[in-house]
Amino acid sequence: MSNGGKVAETVFERSADFEKLTMIRISNSVSIPPEEITVRSVRAGGPGGQHVNKSSTAVHLFFDIRSSSLPDHYKTRLLARSDRRITDEGVVVIKAQEHRSLEKNRADAMERLSELVRSAGIVRKRRRPTKPSRKARAKRMDAKTKASRTKSLRGRVKPE
Repeated sequence: MSNGGKVAETVFERSADFEKLTMIRISNSVSIPPEEITVRSVRAGGPGGQHVNKSSTAVHLFFDIRSSSLPDHYKTRLLARSDRRITDEGVVVIKAQEHRSLEKNRADAMERLSELVRSAGIVRKRRRPTKPSRKARAKRMDAKTKASRTKSLRGRVKPE
């Protein structure tokens, strides 16, 4: 099979590789069906000898947040992120090229996508602003006074 172009697109709708993909489970109630994910095989960059010129082992994974079946709070949190992997159109683009095999890179890209979506589901606790106690403020002022006294003694001694 000759790959005349640089990009070999694999859309997992009705292809043979579609059975290899499974639902990406984010939580007990949230998962991403494989129909919502587009994977393209591209040639990996960097060194690799003769092998790198013949095979498309790197993977570009595309996931459209806006048209996905994710719950709305996941979508809004993902779209609000300032992550370079998320385009202005709301598409997650992940490039995986660490491994020499296409299958391992595909699995790596899927895992990175699931980590990204899982992190959007985590609600961070709000920081409750606090003030230093009276004793802590007094201790700080005493330390400053002591340091000031020490530094003032470092000056030249005036002859009398």
